[in-house]
Amino acid sequence: MLRLPEAHRDLLKIPFGTLYRDIGELLPLIEGRAIYAVGDVVTHNLLSAGIVPDIAIIDGYTMRTPCTRSPLLQARRITAKNPAGTITDELVDAIDEVIRDPPGVIFVDGEEDLAVIPLVLAAPSGAAVLYGQPGEGVVLRIVDASAKREAETILKAFVRE
Repeated sequence: MLRLPEAHRDLLKIPFGTLYRDIGELLPLIEGRAIYAVGDVVTHNLLSAGIVPDIAIIDGYTMRTPCTRSPLLQARRITAKNPAGTITDELVDAIDEVIRDPPGVIFVDGEEDLAVIPLVLAAPSGAAVLYGQPGEGVVLRIVDASAKREAETILKAFVRE
């Protein structure tokens, strides 16, 4: 399991992509792409806009309170344990499995906030990764070599336990 030390938590306060206030603003940018969503609210908002993500990673919570808008997708469902502030091998394995054979929903027992990092590393070039930036909007990151390098840099701040 990888844990992000408290001293490096500020690394994730800066959006890991382009921040949009409303999901409607980015819809033209994701057309024709594989769409990977991290978070219950982002997934719900995509579904409300008529877009079913190829992969959704959810935990049933938003900002540490139960999310009453958890999406019910018809895709196969994998459960992975992932405590807050960590990236578990179980989560990484679930991401790898669903990327190899989409669509799928990964339901995280714990917290899915950091899943965007291994998701970008595993995703094919051109995929659209979306996640929520609490109180600000939704972040879009199109996967490319730069995104993968940045994810690797962030991952180096983690410590293996």
